[in-house]
Amino acid sequence: MKLSIDLSVQTKPEWIKTVLADFDSFLIDHADCERKASSSAMSFIAKYPNRTEMIPELIETAVEELEHFQQVYALMEKRGVSLAQKMPEDPYIKKLMKSMHSGIEERFLDRLLIASVVETRGAERFRIVAENMEDEELQKFYKMLWISEAKHGHIFVKMALMYFPEDKVYDRLHWWMETEGKIVDELPFRAALH
Repeated sequence: MKLSIDLSVQTKPEWIKTVLADFDSFLIDHADCERKASSSAMSFIAKYPNRTEMIPELIETAVEELEHFQQVYALMEKRGVSLAQKMPEDPYIKKLMKSMHSGIEERFLDRLLIASVVETRGAERFRIVAENMEDEELQKFYKMLWISEAKHGHIFVKMALMYFPEDKVYDRLHWWMETEGKIVDELPFRAALH
């Protein structure tokens, strides 16, 4: 069984042009995204400690995202780039969160599926970065991240399938992919992952 579905909208070429024109800003945002991803995986454990089946994989995911942060930070140090004093709000994530259900079980499903969608978009964008990098080290790094993020997209769907019927999970995931595509099309391009 396929544990994810394809994005409904592909990233436009203008996005990578924006990123390459200000790659240091992209690195700062990327570091923030990795910190947030690690924290998000741990917040699932804090909010749903009774969902014990998913805890080991969430811990593994949180650690892996933290390692990615460590690797991005090492790149930033090499380039003399500092972390942001304050993590700005991510307009992409903010718009996704506004579309969540409010019921306890529905919200739990939505949180898992949003995590899958965000990881799937991240994988697509890391692939684009890898394919457009001239620097060999950065090319390898972003290729590794692209593979890792694609795997994370699957993990969250797998978790949803532990708790919800398959048709409900995939119907809602399709809806999220469509919604995410509209959001991506509406947002201005910036030197950021989302």
